[in-house]
Amino acid sequence: MENGPSLSIRVGDSAEPAATPRSFGERRRNRHGRGLRGPLLPAHLPGNLSRAERFEGWVSDSAERLHYFWGDPIEAAQFVVADIPPDLEVLVARGDPAPLGSFTPAGPGRPAVVTVYRRPVEIAAHSREELPELVHDVVVEQTAHLLGMSPEAVDPGYGHS
Repeated sequence: MENGPSLSIRVGDSAEPAATPRSFGERRRNRHGRGLRGPLLPAHLPGNLSRAERFEGWVSDSAERLHYFWGDPIEAAQFVVADIPPDLEVLVARGDPAPLGSFTPAGPGRPAVVTVYRRPVEIAAHSREELPELVHDVVVEQTAHLLGMSPEAVDPGYGHS
């Protein structure tokens, strides 16, 4: 048997310090040295909006449409989005359905307020495509209550979509 050169492997070589683990940011998707990936959608595109921001945009669009139709009576009103109605637990305990919106008439020193409740409206919509139409219908209904008119008189397109 021939004694050839010996091969030695050292485990845990103390001459070199152990490599420190890289942070998540350094490990994350830095393929081929091109840097980290950017956002999938730029901030100015509509797909980058959250559900709440999209919902607020629909309420704002509906309010602008009503302002176009009615002008001054609507101009002083504020349109607000809230996640859930106040005292929702009490309504559910009584077996009442959750309201989709509410209005507060103008008082001394405060404007009229139309509130749309985001979560009940999202739950009431049967599909994503129906959601903007339902938001508009709720805004029209509450504005009609505020003006003391029927929703069809406030917006001729009410309920047709």
